[in-house]
Amino acid sequence: MKGKNSKMELLGSAPIPKALMALGVPIMIGMLINALYNLVDAYFVGGLGESPMGAISIVFPLGQVVVGLGLMFGNGVASYLSRLLGQGDRDTANRAASTALYSSVMVGGVLIVFAAVFLRPILAVLGATDTIMPYALTYGRIYVISCIFNVCNVTMNNIVASEGAAKTTMTALLLGAVLNIGLDPVFIYVLDMGVAGAAIATAISQAVSTLVYLIYVLQKKSAFTFRFQEFRPTMQIYAEILKIGIPTLTFQLLTSLSIALTNREANGYGDAVIAGMGAVTRITSMGTLVVFGFLKGFQPIAGFSYGAKKFDRLREAVRTSVLWPSAFCIVVGLLMALFSTQIVSQFANGNSGMIAVGSKALFANGLSFFLFGFYTVYSSLFLALGKGTKGFFLGACRQGICFVPAILLLPKVCGINGILYAQPIADVFSAVITIFMAWQLHGEIRESSR
Repeated sequence: MKGKNSKMELLGSAPIPKALMALGVPIMIGMLINALYNLVDAYFVGGLGESPMGAISIVFPLGQVVVGLGLMFGNGVASYLSRLLGQGDRDTANRAASTALYSSVMVGGVLIVFAAVFLRPILAVLGATDTIMPYALTYGRIYVISCIFNVCNVTMNNIVASEGAAKTTMTALLLGAVLNIGLDPVFIYVLDMGVAGAAIATAISQAVSTLVYLIYVLQKKSAFTFRFQEFRPTMQIYAEILKIGIPTLTFQLLTSLSIALTNREANGYGDAVIAGMGAVTRITSMGTLVVFGFLKGFQPIAGFSYGAKKFDRLREAVRTSVLWPSAFCIVVGLLMALFSTQIVSQFANGNSGMIAVGSKALFANGLSFFLFGFYTVYSSLFLALGKGTKGFFLGACRQGICFVPAILLLPKVCGINGILYAQPIADVFSAVITIFMAWQLHGEIRESSR
């Protein structure tokens, strides 16, 4: 009980810097390690050649779609849970958490079976070339099935974060990531399993993360019980989950779509371009996942403060959460831009085509990354406050509303440069839109606090 009370204190009364550090930093570290193992994965697979590297780039968006289901239920219910805890309604919170978890596993299982059965045509649509396809099938058959663990992990990640148990999330992410980093070279090279070894290493690490969450629940450390009899698929609970969850799923689908469209546009330029852009995606994910991890601590504070009508606390949390991630994004963006060639070279195994494409794209993405923290704080804030429609629109800008026209039109005008610069251009337009929506939101908060 003492642990549960301390979590509520962090959400409701602890100084904002202390609360953000306590709730955000552990998840941020876990997600940073998670991003690191994605990079290590790419590093070891990159040593096999450009076609295997291209294969994991092709399969990546498919896995993101499946994981998006976990995010739909997990992130959707997290906002609701934080507000319920702020209002002191534990019974409804228990039912909502259980419904979200069991729903995500059931729906995720159905999608995984579908993806496994139709894997080859799906990979073709995602842009696999004839030379990439054999590696993509080998990697994808194992990776897609293992996504059932990731669906569970992502759902629990959000639920556990909503109750302030950031260290548990960090532990789950860290154990999985460290294990994957250690197993990759063993399965890929020592056991000579190639891309299949990379997929098996990922599957084992995801299963271990699931085990961490299972132990957490069985030891009754959670504020929620997750009893199956509390699984209540009612219209009210689903409405609350889905009004935030559907925008979150859409964001994830747009992320997958943006990668798939980039791969399809790059298809005509060869495996080196697909592999180079895939490396850039993994590198930039190091920065984006750190910001997302930090904001996992910000969201429950924002949702709790809004539900408890502590508007001064909410405004302070927003100010601090804009400042810290923005400073981080500027530093990381500069490093990516200044050392783009050296960074990409680590994943290219001497392939000059990959290096030329990847370094140019990473330079541009590094500069536009300056804006990512500001944009992401507000897209997260709308969802945390239960403003699903506006959150949906803003969240869809960066890799949907602004990106899709850019990736479809620019390559026709600028050739390969249109592929390389589509995301940075979308980032700039998204930041401009965020300025106007943030100004409007703060006006609404002022009105509510009167």
